[in-house]
Amino acid sequence: MGVGKGTISRALIKKTKRFGLDTDDLIESMENRKIKTIFDTDGEAYFRKLEKKTAKWLEKNVKNAIISTGGGFFKVDNLDDIGTIIYLRSSFDGILKRLREHENADLKLAKRPLLSDEAKARALFKDRSSLYEDKADIIIDVEERTIEAIVKEIIAVLKLKTEKE
Repeated sequence: MGVGKGTISRALIKKTKRFGLDTDDLIESMENRKIKTIFDTDGEAYFRKLEKKTAKWLEKNVKNAIISTGGGFFKVDNLDDIGTIIYLRSSFDGILKRLREHENADLKLAKRPLLSDEAKARALFKDRSSLYEDKADIIIDVEERTIEAIVKEIIAVLKLKTEKE
């Protein structure tokens, strides 16, 4: 929802020289259309089926990669079988602050139609936060921290090799 998964995963990929995948990008490639269009045309239930299909493919075909996921991906049945689950934790207000202070704030907010209804987004965040924590193998607090500090912590916790090693 704007916690910085994409930014953090790209920095982690660069530092560790691992391959990286984004489940929303995979789904958009499979469908040859944007997530918003999939939701608008076929609905959330169809999108969740695509997430399950993607999760099965990841489990079977991808190893030692950095995978960033959409906000509802934690519901797929085989998530634990894909790899280590890291929850990048921030408060809802911290996420809003990060997005609003970004140099491309208008674009960042426009890509997140859910945030057009702040009360609804806040309620969804509240509902999901404890579920994310329950599902996570590792929780990394990201609020008011630099990307470099977050990436350094992830590398240390996972004992990953970096480009200099």
